[in-house]
Amino acid sequence: MAVLDQLTSQQAIDLENKYGAHNYHPLPVVLSKGEGVYVWDVEGKKYYDFLSAYSAVNQGHCHPKIVEAMTKQAQTLTLTSRAFYNDMLGTFEKKVTSVFGFDKFLPMNTGAEAVETALKVCRKWAYEVKGIPENEAQIIVCENNFHGRTTTIISFSNDPVARTNFGPYTNGFIKIEYNNLEALEATLSSTKNIAGFLVEPIQGEAGVYVPSENYLAKAKELCEKHNVLFIADEVQTGVARTGKMLAVDHENVKPDILVLGKALSGGAYPVSGILANNPIMGVIRPGNHGSTYGGNPVAAAVGIAALEVVEEENLAENAEILGQFFREKLNEFIPTCNIVNAVRGKGLLNAILINDTEDSSTAWDICMAMKENGLLAKPTHGNIIRFAPPLVITKEQLLDCISIITNTVKQFEK
Repeated sequence: MAVLDQLTSQQAIDLENKYGAHNYHPLPVVLSKGEGVYVWDVEGKKYYDFLSAYSAVNQGHCHPKIVEAMTKQAQTLTLTSRAFYNDMLGTFEKKVTSVFGFDKFLPMNTGAEAVETALKVCRKWAYEVKGIPENEAQIIVCENNFHGRTTTIISFSNDPVARTNFGPYTNGFIKIEYNNLEALEATLSSTKNIAGFLVEPIQGEAGVYVPSENYLAKAKELCEKHNVLFIADEVQTGVARTGKMLAVDHENVKPDILVLGKALSGGAYPVSGILANNPIMGVIRPGNHGSTYGGNPVAAAVGIAALEVVEEENLAENAEILGQFFREKLNEFIPTCNIVNAVRGKGLLNAILINDTEDSSTAWDICMAMKENGLLAKPTHGNIIRFAPPLVITKEQLLDCISIITNTVKQFEK
């Protein structure tokens, strides 16, 4: 078979199964084209994308401004490493620090790398600024978190699929219940050498769990009281997804360290990093941390364009308005059926809870049926279906999608 021969869906799936590691369980659809809120499979069938590459494609598939920036830079200079300066990185750093209101940006590539960077900076700050004895820093994390799958990150995961048979694990983490201020305060008050509190403003992978009102603001106050860094992992919730530029903006919280990725590039290129002010970021010196590709010229050009698109097209405002509309319509529908218990979310990051056990196939079967009806979504945690369309979606398109979702769910009425 020639490289450029058009594969059928089954041929593409067979190739991945034969030659690729089986580390994912994809919905059986083979995509070959994307534009805005739509994707097409290799046979030409058109779908609404309601996953957005786990909120990386907030600006829509193949946004022309982002593609143009990437193409132009790729034809000029792609990579220098950080052994030299390049003429794009400083401009990107100025843009991203201006948008999010921090002194400094440390660029990386993937979300997990950015989380690892935040952990390293937090620990170094703890030893050099707070005065915690070396190798004794503790970082508080939340149960049911998802921050990536590196060895350190899975060390504080309680997902058995991500953890089992990957030890020994990294020490230095204390797990508490999410959305539990009493647990946070008790741990901060009773435990020595706490350096930071790492939290997702909304737990996306766990099923779009939105915390109680003022949880984040009060958690930040507790961290300030105990001189502990508040680290917000906004890899999935950041860059307009929840109706604000950041999910913490809903409570006017300023993290000490902000972790970004995914939509920082609009899904066009791996771009991530952390933001912090000088007293924190100043602990990083030459040789302490880095990446050959982190901050490369293509990433910088793409990142600038991606942020400009969010601003110019008012994507946060669109997510806020249409997210409320989506939940209103689903809440009108739910009392008429018995297969969906609830809808929850913020902005255009939402989920429905299927009335079945976590080990059932109902949510998967509903997603398979929605695929046949022209909409792509995936279950998370068995009986939860996450909905996260590109933020460029219109109200008319969203109404069409709501119709697909509700009509499909009706097919599964008990």
